[in-house]
Amino acid sequence: MLKKWFKLAALWGVLAALAGCSATQAINALVPSDTYRLTPDVAYGPQARQRLDVYQPKAEPPEGGFPVVVFFYGGTWHMGERAQYRFMGEALAANGMVAMVADYPLYPEVTYPDFLPDCAKAVVYALNESARFSGNPRRVVVMGHSAGAYNAAMIALDPRWLGQQGHQASELAGWVGLAGPYDFIPIIDPQTRVVFHHPKVPLESQPIRYVSAKAPRTFLGAAKEDKEVNPERNSAQLAEKLKAAGVPVSFERYDHVGHVSLVGSFAQPLRWLSPALKDVSAFVKGLPPVPGQAHVKEARQPASP
Repeated sequence: MLKKWFKLAALWGVLAALAGCSATQAINALVPSDTYRLTPDVAYGPQARQRLDVYQPKAEPPEGGFPVVVFFYGGTWHMGERAQYRFMGEALAANGMVAMVADYPLYPEVTYPDFLPDCAKAVVYALNESARFSGNPRRVVVMGHSAGAYNAAMIALDPRWLGQQGHQASELAGWVGLAGPYDFIPIIDPQTRVVFHHPKVPLESQPIRYVSAKAPRTFLGAAKEDKEVNPERNSAQLAEKLKAAGVPVSFERYDHVGHVSLVGSFAQPLRWLSPALKDVSAFVKGLPPVPGQAHVKEARQPASP
């Protein structure tokens, strides 16, 4: 254990020494660029932040296409951009998944719930268009970390958002939440408070309220020592409620990582920190395709908001 923490301290020391680079820029600089095919700046809507980057595996696709993962990053709904998460796109693509790393609008441009329709549109883009990138539209998974895990949870559990786009959660093969907030009233964090209209936080903003037997198959991962989002109140409680509703759930608690380093452990230089990438990869690739026809954009007209 001591050796592992020494390695971590040494690596972060190197990253901090890279002048002019953020931690994610430094990690991305160490990530391979020859393990995927990149299609950048794909529009899933007309707005500036309705864009995603697509990372395709270089291998030949299996029959029906690769599983598809739409990934939303964290940042307390205040910060973040898809280019910072090239390491995530590479990790998923190198392990046999089409990764769509999506931007979405942030505070102060929007507050709850106005970023959720955009997230739903990104997922609908995957349902409609993933075959263009060797993806299987019947094996689409929504995934996120921290605030992004909240977004993923709301798309997977709350029928409002896909419903507004003429779709439903039964079209998802599954969803993945890493260190997500799913039951966080009363809100303590000042940045989160302004996003969710504190002190009048809507009760319907909490993902845990939408647990039902209709939820997609679920993978939840959390750091045991997460100091930002309580893993027992959020991930563990959500896992138990989903299981009680009859939803297949995998829940993993990880040692030796925290709130941020959990997602960092997907980057090739940091994968020794946790087996999270291996676990998520096994979950996603083990999901059966959803029944029915492949989804095409002409098949449905969006419902009225």
